Amino acid sequence: MRVTAEGGTVTAAGRDTPPRGAFAGLLAEARAALPGIVALRRSIHRFPERGTHLPRTQQAVLEALGGLGLDLATGSRLSSVTATLEGARPGPTVLLRADMDALPLDEETGLDFASRVPGSMHACGHDTHTAMLVGAARLLAARRPLLAGRVVFMFQPAEESGGGARQMIDEGVLETADGSGVAAAFALHITTRFESGTLHLRPGPTFAASDGLHVTVRGRGGHASAPHRALDPVPVACEIVQALQTMVTRTVDVFDPAVVTVASIHAGTTANVIPETAEIRGTFRTLSPDTRQLVRDGITRVAHHIAAAHGAHADVTLTEGYPPVVNDPARTAALHDTAVTLLGPDRVHHLPAPFMGAEDFSYVLQRVPGAMAFLGARPPGTPPAGAPDIHSNRVVFDENALATGAALHAAAALQPGPLPDAVPRVRPGT
Repeated sequence: MRVTAEGGTVTAAGRDTPPRGAFAGLLAEARAALPGIVALRRSIHRFPERGTHLPRTQQAVLEALGGLGLDLATGSRLSSVTATLEGARPGPTVLLRADMDALPLDEETGLDFASRVPGSMHACGHDTHTAMLVGAARLLAARRPLLAGRVVFMFQPAEESGGGARQMIDEGVLETADGSGVAAAFALHITTRFESGTLHLRPGPTFAASDGLHVTVRGRGGHASAPHRALDPVPVACEIVQALQTMVTRTVDVFDPAVVTVASIHAGTTANVIPETAEIRGTFRTLSPDTRQLVRDGITRVAHHIAAAHGAHADVTLTEGYPPVVNDPARTAALHDTAVTLLGPDRVHHLPAPFMGAEDFSYVLQRVPGAMAFLGARPPGTPPAGAPDIHSNRVVFDENALATGAALHAAAALQPGPLPDAVPRVRPGT
C-alpha cells in the first residue's frame, strides 16, 4: 500500500481509498440538506405513479439533478433516469440505485402531504429512496475531487411490477463508455422495523425469490342439494391449500426456507349452485435455486394428485418472479465498515435472517457484486410492534433518517472497498 499525494491510499487490489477527511462533515452536510431532501420526497409522495411510465416523477428527478454537472440519460421503454458523475481521478464505476414507483393502495396516514391520487400510494418508501439518492448525488458532486472513477445513479421505475431493473439493464445501465462496466452496486431499502437512522445488513441471501401460483380445480357443477350428482371443486381446493402447507413443513429444509401463501380462493356465483371450477392464487418465496425447484415440483404434484384422488382435475400455472437478492460478502463487509466509520458501531447491525419479500435489485446483483441493506426509519416513540411497515397504507417514516440514507449512499461510493482497476469486461460467451 502506498500513500497518494492527496492523502489517500492505493491498496494491493488497486483501488484508491478516499483521501483523509473524505467522510468529514458528510453526515452533517446531509443533515443540513435534509429540508431539500424532504421537500423532494413529499412532492413525489403527493403524486405517486405506478409501473413503467412515471413522467412526473422522472421530471422531478431531472430537475433536482440539474446544475450538478452530471451526464443525464432517460430510458426509451420506461421513465428511468441514469445520471453519471465523473470523478477527478481514474478508477472503477460504482452504481447506486433507487426505485421510484408506487403501489395500488388508498393512503390512510392522515399526513398533510398524503397522496392526492386515488388508488395509488408510496407505501414501500420508493419516494424516500429517490429523494435520498438525489441527496447523495448532491453530496458527491460537491466531493468530485475526492472521487476516483465514476458513480452511476440508477433511478428505476417498475420495481413493484414489471422488473424495471432488468429493463434498465437491457438498456445499458451497467455499461460504461470505456467498456469497463460497473464494478460494485449498492442500494438501501427503508423500513419501520428498525430504529430510525440505523443500518441493517447481511452477506448472502437478503431478499427471497418470489414466484406466483395459480391452480384451477375443475369439477362438475350441479345443485347444492345434490352434491353426490356433481363433483364439487370447492372442498378439493380447500384440501390442496392445507396440503401445500404440510408439503412445505415436511419437504423443505428449515435452514433453506420457503413460504407458500395462498392469498385468494374464488369459486361459485351463488349459494345454491355447485360451481364447475375453484381457483387458488398465491405466491411462494425461496432463497436458493434448489429449494425454488423443489417447491415448484411440490405444488404441481400436490395439486394434481389431490384433484385426481377426488376424480377432479387441476390446471397448475407457476409464474417466475424476481430471483433472490444475494449480497456479495466482500461488498457487504465494505459497506458495513463504511457505515461504522460514518455512523458509529452502535448504529450498524447484522441482519440475522433474510427478508422473504422480493426485490428486483436482484437482477443487478446477478451481474455486479454489491449489497442491499435496510435503513431503519421507525418514528421515535413508536413501539416496534405498533409501527405499520412497508406495503401498509398507514406506513409513516421518520424523515430524519433520509439524511442518514443520503450520507450512506455517498460514503458507499467514496469507499466501496478494495476493487480492481477498471478493465474491459468479457461478456459470457465471448
